[in-house]
Amino acid sequence: MLGQVFTPPAVADFMVGWVFESGTREVFDPCFGMGAFFDAARRRGCSRFEGMEIDPALLSSWRRGRPGGGAARLVEGDYLRSWERRRGNIVCNPPYLRFQQFPDREAVRDDFARHLEHRLSGYTNAAAAFLLKSLWELGEGRRLAYLMPLEFLNTGYGVGVKRRLLGSGTLRALVSLDCEREVFPGVTTSVGLVLCAADDRPSEIGFHRIRDLADLPQVFHRPAVRRIPAPALDPEAKWLPHFRRSRVRVCRERTTRLGRYGRFRRGIATGANEFFVLSRSRAAALGLGRRETVPCIARSQQVTQPVFETGDLRSLLDRDARALLLRLPKKPSEAANTYLESGEARGFHRRFLTRHRNPWYRTEARTPSPILFGVFSRGGYKVVRNRSSALNLTCYHGFDPNVFGAELVDRLFLYLASQPGRRILSLSVRRYGDALDKYEPGDLTTAAAPIPEDLARLCPKDVDRALRHLAHTAETPPWLDAFFEEGRPGNPSRLRIVDPRPRTARLSPRRSAVA
Repeated sequence: MLGQVFTPPAVADFMVGWVFESGTREVFDPCFGMGAFFDAARRRGCSRFEGMEIDPALLSSWRRGRPGGGAARLVEGDYLRSWERRRGNIVCNPPYLRFQQFPDREAVRDDFARHLEHRLSGYTNAAAAFLLKSLWELGEGRRLAYLMPLEFLNTGYGVGVKRRLLGSGTLRALVSLDCEREVFPGVTTSVGLVLCAADDRPSEIGFHRIRDLADLPQVFHRPAVRRIPAPALDPEAKWLPHFRRSRVRVCRERTTRLGRYGRFRRGIATGANEFFVLSRSRAAALGLGRRETVPCIARSQQVTQPVFETGDLRSLLDRDARALLLRLPKKPSEAANTYLESGEARGFHRRFLTRHRNPWYRTEARTPSPILFGVFSRGGYKVVRNRSSALNLTCYHGFDPNVFGAELVDRLFLYLASQPGRRILSLSVRRYGDALDKYEPGDLTTAAAPIPEDLARLCPKDVDRALRHLAHTAETPPWLDAFFEEGRPGNPSRLRIVDPRPRTARLSPRRSAVA
């Protein structure tokens, strides 16, 4: 309920060791939990340990096992509601939950606005809120180490957090723990360390990665994936790509945002697919009329090729796949009412989404999206040119073109399917545990795309040729990749993708446009 994930001893020991390099052996832990940081600090000769914990059951359990309190000064309370004083060294493994799920969130939001002049977004991860507050509390000459999800490095709400990190002048290093299953078994999220020092020393920010927890103690004895001067870091840019050795540079003069052509939005969320998504035989057995269902793509696996035609949809329905979405008119048929009654008897009308709809069975009114983009992926995203009448559920985001983009849909799809497009869109991915990538509609809408003049240079004959090719294979033809990457002879380049030479090359402030 409170998003607690306990800290492995090896990670706690590393974090405490980092903050003790400030020269003082005092430490404060805003989320005490089961005392992993206290144990690590005691082993390293801590002179003073303070902590706070919101969960009284955890605190009581720890105290029962440590008669006399184990030389730790602990307070039961909500850290986000306590604005008392500056702290010494800070170590923390904050709660892993969305801020809108956090207790007293409106009061917390008001506190942040008053003390930090920062209005927390409703999308903020609670861990990011903890980090912002700890940055405000960090005492002069002290250090901070946070173990937390790194998704904020690529999100909209994270812009404010990154701005605070840079504005405070304290950020020293970010460490991506690619061994997240070893760190937090069962948690599907990116995991990493945020390391700060309030020592006023000019610094480059190190971006480090480790794939084995045993490598953590030596992480700073090895070259960083990248080191970037703080002035060269743009808080509005996505930072997760800095953890990769290869670098993608966008030719800004030849690109715009995908949002210029339309927008991505999430697929239809029914709240109960087992009730709303039917096969043709099931709909017939229920006696539902043809106007009471519409074709849909309910699972990513239902689309096997990059181009999904009307014939593919027909084949899906002929195989009796669950590819019909219940969509009832204002006056449902008698058969439909009987089915609704059975759904209410099974409690579907009390689900989280359905109970907020009126009536509960009325799903979103959508038209088919001509481009579908897979939400989750491993090893490369899935993009589909939808030429059928099928709606998409939440397995895909749908791209809905505006008037300007409607004539360029095929060209936009070919760009997204191309290898250069994939490398550019990789800048917008959110990395989760177990090598799982996730794309959000807002990140896709703001991603780079060729300017209209360059898209228009892809002639109709070549567009048709590329679509016919992709109707039978997932691989884009080499000439199409060359078109988007290098342009044609005599024409300006569309997108230029540059790999670093040498691999350890550093970024200078003049190259801050590199994402």
